[in-house]
Amino acid sequence: MSTATETLQPTWRCFATTVARTERLSPGFLRLTFTGPDLHLFGAGGDDQRFKLLIPADGATDVDLTSVTGADWYEAWSALPDEVRPAMRTYTVRAARPEVAELDVDVVLHGIRPDGTAAPDAGPAALWASRAVPGDPMVLLGPDRPGSGRMWGVEWAPPADAGTLFLAGDETAVPAIAAILESLTPGPRVVAVLEVPEAADFLSLRLPAGVDVRWLARGSRARGELLEPAVHTALCELGIARGVPGTDPGEPLGDGILWEVPEAGAHTGCYAWLAGEAGMVKGLRRRLVRDLGVPRDAVAFMGYWKVGSRG
Repeated sequence: MSTATETLQPTWRCFATTVARTERLSPGFLRLTFTGPDLHLFGAGGDDQRFKLLIPADGATDVDLTSVTGADWYEAWSALPDEVRPAMRTYTVRAARPEVAELDVDVVLHGIRPDGTAAPDAGPAALWASRAVPGDPMVLLGPDRPGSGRMWGVEWAPPADAGTLFLAGDETAVPAIAAILESLTPGPRVVAVLEVPEAADFLSLRLPAGVDVRWLARGSRARGELLEPAVHTALCELGIARGVPGTDPGEPLGDGILWEVPEAGAHTGCYAWLAGEAGMVKGLRRRLVRDLGVPRDAVAFMGYWKVGSRG
């Protein structure tokens, strides 16, 4: 017999959609709005909810993806022939409107030049998004019922009594951070530090009163060069960092993607959420936990992507 929790867990399935609208938010950000006949069934989870885009392979737009569902969806996707298997990329739900069967996603146009041509490091998602027009088909992979938590791709889970919230990341984390900030209710002290390619990528957000957003324009600097000292400054201001070496020696993190999220309610008083390029996030983790004495159970660290991989 299934428990109530098991019954409430979502099934991940494919949603056939088309592009309804596109909106260039800045030189580096493009918003895509998808619609589809059953998108009203998409299980919106809010906050930093992740889902998958299945980007069609060249010339393969009518691939049967009905088997890509349930607990074995990844195995079913992997079993598709190489020549027709769509590329899979993870994105954040920027906004979901089930009542009108629409979903927004903000895409970072990494590798797409201002004239629209693609640089060698442009990945399939940015390339597809930069060329998308209304009517183009796209398959979304996500949960089939509303909810929240890791089964829905949601990691944002501050303790209910957290009086201080801190968020930081590069441009790939901006959509998730923006969605989180816009969902907050007044009460906690909130600071967010965001590093983006240029000042023209500073986005206008619908923020609750009292939320402090600090934009950083990277320009020609190395990724994270501005973010790390800005994070240090903010955490010391908030009283999260001690500003002196901590007791955690910092274990080797290897070459994998860092994804370390504390259990909800594990720490009280403050909660921090950091995401972006994996190497940058690893460096921030070492800095915060080992050097600044930030409690490990107070911070979620997530490597969204890795330099050298095509997004």
